[in-house]
Amino acid sequence: MARKDYYNCELAPEVNSIVAAASAVLTNKNGDILLHKRRDNYQWSLIGGGMEYGESISQTILREIEEETGYKANIDKVIGIYSNPRHVIAYSDGEVRQQFSICFHCVIDGGNKKISNESIELRFFNRNEIETLEIHESQRTRIEDYYENRERAFIR
Repeated sequence: MARKDYYNCELAPEVNSIVAAASAVLTNKNGDILLHKRRDNYQWSLIGGGMEYGESISQTILREIEEETGYKANIDKVIGIYSNPRHVIAYSDGEVRQQFSICFHCVIDGGNKKISNESIELRFFNRNEIETLEIHESQRTRIEDYYENRERAFIR
């Protein structure tokens, strides 16, 4: 399913959905961040996805990590809550979603790397490498918030 992100764009279509979602700044023991190159828009992105019925938000992110990367992880902390009503995602099936996501810092704790059907590539990047990537502004904000290393979560 194709998607188009609208970020602070007057041409965004009218929203018809809000989905609770989780994303993760997923790091290895060296502190490098694992990103995946999305199949639907070919941009580098944090790992994450929508919450399913019957699960908590912490279960959501741990499930998404394992499904999208093959790794198991532990949650370190909440980086922030992101609910910008001017970040709209239009999907080819007609859903137009307002972004709502809780972003966690998670640390890999086992498993083996595997690429899911949502991705075309998985790679670890250090901070300098991330600065050069084609990555959506909303994802970059979360990564920058992670590097600020605040005790309290951001609410954006």
